Amino acid sequence: MALRRTAVVDVLGRAWANLWRWTLFAIGTLLAVYFLLDRGLADGATTAIALAVIVIGVVLTPRHPMILPLLAIPGAFVTARVSIGVGDLTVSDLAIALGFVIVVLLSRRDFSPTMRAMLWLNAVYQFATLFTVIVNPYPQNTVEWFHAWMLISGALLLGWGIGRAGLMRTGLILIVATGLVVALGTIATGVIVFVTEGVRPIYPRWPWPMHKNFAGAALAFAILVVFIKPPHAHLPRKLTVPSLWIMLAALALTQSRQAVIGLIVGMLLYVLRSGAGRHKVLVVLLAVPGAALIIDSVIGQIESQNRFNSTYQRLEWMREVYALWKHEPIFGHGLRYWYVHPTANFQPPQAELEVVASAGLVGLAGFGVMWLGILIVLWKFWTTHPSFGALAFAVVISRLVTAQFDLFWVAAQVSIPFLIAGICLGAQVWWREQNPDTREQPLGGRRAQSSKIEIQGKMGVAWNSATTRTR
Repeated sequence: MALRRTAVVDVLGRAWANLWRWTLFAIGTLLAVYFLLDRGLADGATTAIALAVIVIGVVLTPRHPMILPLLAIPGAFVTARVSIGVGDLTVSDLAIALGFVIVVLLSRRDFSPTMRAMLWLNAVYQFATLFTVIVNPYPQNTVEWFHAWMLISGALLLGWGIGRAGLMRTGLILIVATGLVVALGTIATGVIVFVTEGVRPIYPRWPWPMHKNFAGAALAFAILVVFIKPPHAHLPRKLTVPSLWIMLAALALTQSRQAVIGLIVGMLLYVLRSGAGRHKVLVVLLAVPGAALIIDSVIGQIESQNRFNSTYQRLEWMREVYALWKHEPIFGHGLRYWYVHPTANFQPPQAELEVVASAGLVGLAGFGVMWLGILIVLWKFWTTHPSFGALAFAVVISRLVTAQFDLFWVAAQVSIPFLIAGICLGAQVWWREQNPDTREQPLGGRRAQSSKIEIQGKMGVAWNSATTRTR
C-alpha cells in the first residue's frame, strides 16, 4: 500500500510539474503573438519567423527547458520595435525577458562569487537611479528603470542559465551564426548601395533594417567570439576562420568608428594579457589601418566645417546636454527624459553624459561603481579562469569603450555582451562540476598558459549528458 501511494504521489508530482510548465509556455506564446500581430511588427516575414521560432521552442521545451533561452539568443539581435503602452521596446528586449523568466524558473541558481558580485554591482546602480524615478514621476522613467535592469542583470541571468546547462558551445555558435546573418545582410546591402548611390556607410536593410552603429557593434561582439575562441567551446576552425573575415569585411562596410575602436581595444587587451602570439600580427594589421582611417575621417569632418556631420553634431549635443544637466545636477531629469522634455528631444551620444543628465550626480556615481566593479571582478575571473574569463572581459570592456563615442542604453548593444559574459560564467561552474578532479591553470606570467589547457575527460560525453539532463 505504501509503495502504491508513493507511486501515485510521484505521478501526480510529475503531472503537476508538466502542467505549470506548459501553462507558463502557453501564456508566453499568447503574449508574444499578441505583441507581434497586434502591437507593432509590420514586417510579415519577421513576424512569421518569430512565431515559428516560438512554436518550435514550446514544442521542444519538455525535452530540454533551455530551448527557449537558446532561441532568445538570435532574438537578442533583432532591433525591430514593438510598441507596448508607454514603452517602446524592441524584439531584443522581449527575447531577453522571455528567456530570463524561463531561466529563473527552471535553471539552477548556484551562482559563483563573480556572478553574485556582478548582480550586486548592477543593484547598486539601480538603487542610485531609483532617486530620479521618485523625483521625476512619469511613466517612461519607471519603465526604463526596469528596462535598464533587464539589459544587464536579465541578460546576465539568461546567459548564466545557458552556460550552467552545459550549452556554452551551442550558445556561442548561435551568436556567431546570427553575426554571420547580419554580416551577409550588410554585404548584400553594400553591393546594392555602391552600385546605385556610390561609396557611403552601409545601413543594412536585411534581414531587418539596422543602424550602421548597431550592426557594427553586433558584428564586433561576434568577431570577439571567433577571435578569442574559448577552448572549452570547441568552436571548429572551419567555422571561426571564414566567419572572422566575413564579419570583418561587413564591419568595414558599416564604417562604424566606435564599434571598430571597441573591437580593437578588446583584441589588444586579449593579445597583450594572454600572450596569444599567433594573433599579434592580425591585430596589428587590423589596428593600424583602422586607427588611421578613424583619425583621418574625424579630421576630414572637422576640416569640412559642415555643422551637420556626425562629429560636429555630437559636439553640439554634448554642449546642449551639459547646459541641460546644470538645471538638475543632483538627481537629473529622469530616465529617457528626451521622450517628454519639450526641447531636449535627443538621446545623449555618450554614456556618462547620458547618465548624469538622466540620473544626476547620484546616478553617475552608481554608474561608475557598477562599471569599475564589473571590470575588476571580470579581470579577476580572467586571472583565475582564463579559459572562460578572456571572452567575458573582452566583450564587456569593448562595450564600455564603444559607449564613450555613442549611445549607451540601447537594447541589444548592452544586453549582448552581458549575455556572452553570463554564458562564460555559467559554463565555468558547469565545467568544474563535470571535472571535479581537474585543476584549471590560472593566468600567470606573460603568457596565458590556460590557452593550451587540455580539457580533461571526454567533453563530448559530458555534452551529450548535459543536453538530456533537466534541472
